[in-house]
Amino acid sequence: MHTDCQLDQFKILYQDDHLVAIHKPAGLLVHRSPIDKHETRFALQMTRDAIGQPVHTLHRLDKATSGLLLFALDRDTAQRMGEQFEAHHIEKHYQAICRGWAPESGEIDHALKHKLDKIADKHARQDKPPQEAVTRFQRLAIAEVTHRMGRYDHQRYSLLKLIPQTGRKHQLRRHLNHINHPIIGDVQYGDRHHNHFFHDWLGQHRLYLAATDLIFTHPVTGEHLHLTAEPETSFQTALNALNWQNSPGLDD
Repeated sequence: MHTDCQLDQFKILYQDDHLVAIHKPAGLLVHRSPIDKHETRFALQMTRDAIGQPVHTLHRLDKATSGLLLFALDRDTAQRMGEQFEAHHIEKHYQAICRGWAPESGEIDHALKHKLDKIADKHARQDKPPQEAVTRFQRLAIAEVTHRMGRYDHQRYSLLKLIPQTGRKHQLRRHLNHINHPIIGDVQYGDRHHNHFFHDWLGQHRLYLAATDLIFTHPVTGEHLHLTAEPETSFQTALNALNWQNSPGLDD
C-alpha cells in the first residue's frame, strides 16, 4: 500500500529572513531521491516555489511521515543550523499512534544497525557497527476498539509523544517495533493486520507518525523558538475516530 498524499496539506508555518518552516504532507519526498525516480513533486521544490527563493535542506522526514520541516534561506544559516543539529541542540517532538497500550513513559536505548538502501547506498560500507540510538516517549492517551482480530475481540492503541535523542534512519519506527508497539500504517516495521484494519475502517492509508514540534535557538537572532504543527487531516481522522481515555494528555 502507498501512502495517500494530500498536497493541499502543504503549508508555510513560519518564515523570517533566514528560516522557513513548512508542514510536509505524508507521502511527499523532501527532495529528489534515486529510490523514487518517478516522483515529480518534492517539499524542497514546493517551498522554493511558494516563497520565490532557494532553500537549503537542514533535516529530513521519511516520505511517509508528515509534519514540521525546516529549511534555511542562505548557506551561512544552513551551516549554523547544521551545527545545532549535529550537536543535538534541537529538540524534536513527534506524535504516533501505535499498537497496544504502551507504558506511561520511558526511554528506548537500543543501538541500530545502519539500514542500507540497494540504490542510494550502493557505495556505502556494508559492515558498519550498530549506532547508539535513544528515544524518549510519553503516553498521551489510550484507546480500545471493538474488532475481532486473531483471538482478541478488542484492539488496543496508544497515542505517544516521541522525543528522539539521536537521529538514526527510521529510528522512531524501529524503536517502537523493538518494544512491541509498532506504529500503525508502517508497512516496513509495523503489524500488517492492524495496518489493514485502519485502512478498511477509515478508508485511508498512511503512517500515523507526525513531526509536531521543533525547539531551538535562532542561529542569527539568538531567539528561543518553539515551532509547532498540528497533525494533518488524515491523522486527525484517526484521532477523532478513536475513543481516547486519559484525554487531558492530548493537550500536553
